[in-house]
Amino acid sequence: MTNDEPRLERVADGVWAYVQPDGGWMVNNMGVIAGDVVTSVDLTSTERRTRAYLAAVADATGREPQRVVFTHSHPDHCNGASLVPEAEIIAHRSVADDLQRPHRLAPHIFEPFEQGDAHPRVPTLVYDDGVTLDPAGLRIEVRHPGTRAHTPGDSYVWLPEQRVLFTGDLVFNGGTPFALSGSPAGWLRALEQMAALDPVAVVPGHGEVGGPELFEPVAAYLRFLIAAAEDARARGLTPLEAARALDLGEFGRLIEQERIVGNLHRTMAELDGDEADFAAAWEDMYEYNGRKPLSCHA
Repeated sequence: MTNDEPRLERVADGVWAYVQPDGGWMVNNMGVIAGDVVTSVDLTSTERRTRAYLAAVADATGREPQRVVFTHSHPDHCNGASLVPEAEIIAHRSVADDLQRPHRLAPHIFEPFEQGDAHPRVPTLVYDDGVTLDPAGLRIEVRHPGTRAHTPGDSYVWLPEQRVLFTGDLVFNGGTPFALSGSPAGWLRALEQMAALDPVAVVPGHGEVGGPELFEPVAAYLRFLIAAAEDARARGLTPLEAARALDLGEFGRLIEQERIVGNLHRTMAELDGDEADFAAAWEDMYEYNGRKPLSCHA
């Protein structure tokens, strides 16, 4: 990760990644696809960041996004939608359901940041399995992996002619994968599905653009997580106890290490056939972080 300013990075003719370092909490990547209309893959977390992104899109294409694909319902990927009030919003059906439910964290969990006048919009077009956009032009395939993965409603966006893949948060590059809303086992299957596409360029939800080599580090972390959860469950440990006793090894170099606690909450609950306690998971991440707010550069 670097401290560079956000930037548009061309990945194919008429296709860009908008990369926002440092890729941490609430600092995500977006995609721009300039076909018959301009399609944005996600938006971002704050008014300031979204306005900077929209200005970059206008400079590159001469237009604002007329269509936005939400790769999932987390606020860093959706909050800016209020700043494109006329754009069509496309997402998996469960994203539409999730965005209509309030989600509030205790105010001490994150470092404060200025969100400004930016908030999500409910999708105007929902799908269940997949949808193809501009089939006669710059073909854009939006697919659900068919399983809960990073979240229940993940989409990845595949450009088959350019072999460019926008993964949303199904891939983190340099950051700790976050599974509190999802399923590590399902996420592994989603990674296999995306790898089978054999993309040339892979744009992750957070971190630098790469190629298919970005899949295996995420898969390795998820396998590590599942093994750690199985061990903790057998030993009768709580997720926080297990996280504190766990040697992260090679994954200790990733940012947002506190996510291991939320990830163990989800994975241990999944082993028991239950849902994770979200409020307890966030509080335990705060505890794991030394009772300090989680770092956020939004």
